[in-house]
Amino acid sequence: MNSFLFTGSSGFLGTNLKPWLQEKYLVKTMGLGTNDDYNINIAETIPEITEKFDVILHAAGKAHAVPKTEAEEKSFFDINYQGTINLCKALEQSGFPSAFIFISTVAVYGLEAGENITEEYPLNGDTPYALSKIKAEQFLTQWCRKNNVVLSIIRPSLIAGPNPPGNLGAMIKGIKTGRYLSIADGKARKSVLMVQDIARLLPALIEKGGVYNVCDDTQPTFRELEILIARQSGKKPPQSIPYWLAKSMALAGDLLGMKAPINLLKLSKITESLTFSNEKAKRELNWQPLNVLNNFKIE
Repeated sequence: MNSFLFTGSSGFLGTNLKPWLQEKYLVKTMGLGTNDDYNINIAETIPEITEKFDVILHAAGKAHAVPKTEAEEKSFFDINYQGTINLCKALEQSGFPSAFIFISTVAVYGLEAGENITEEYPLNGDTPYALSKIKAEQFLTQWCRKNNVVLSIIRPSLIAGPNPPGNLGAMIKGIKTGRYLSIADGKARKSVLMVQDIARLLPALIEKGGVYNVCDDTQPTFRELEILIARQSGKKPPQSIPYWLAKSMALAGDLLGMKAPINLLKLSKITESLTFSNEKAKRELNWQPLNVLNNFKIE
């Protein structure tokens, strides 16, 4: 039975993956939670790891925030990049794992729109979040090659699961409170991944390694997600407003600043399709993703 060091176990991914991991592996956790086996902030400190692990699952990171100051921008690099370096320095002392699995993001491509983007697309992301993940990917590629560690980098799309963060969580909250409007009939499509699919990928990732986009085959529209969430919430599907009206509201939102419920950037994300290809992961890892519309259950 493989021994796992799981970083970021108290976050959204960790909360959902930890029970599954503990059924199949010997798991120790590292993070900021009081229940973590290694309670430490790797963004600031090189941890003292007292045992050798077979597999590292590195999910600790900063996301789902728009930096407003230079200090907030720097925190992305401190956590996502320097934290990764500090973790690897610790592993050099405790013993190299046989496999390292890094949770990255499709944000590294820097796209707001596109269809079936593959892993070959250039890493053009320019936000602090994307750049910090790109730098971490580059560092790990060199570190794992040098130290003969099998490296897997997975780039999830929007992740669905109980109490999701980010835009999906905001959609759920808005529909539940009646403060959500569908725009232009919600025709835009997005790649989504069920959170438990990450756990289902782990055995193959440990053995094979590689870089993979991970998302489902459904590529649901906003409207399909809105109807699903509304039905589970006991609400009517949200009313749709025309694009011209939404754009007028977004222009006003740009003038109002960060507190506005919608601006042109948010409007673009809602009305333009952005999907990613999962063909490489399906082909090389013998993986079939779960259907999001059949499996997503809100809390």
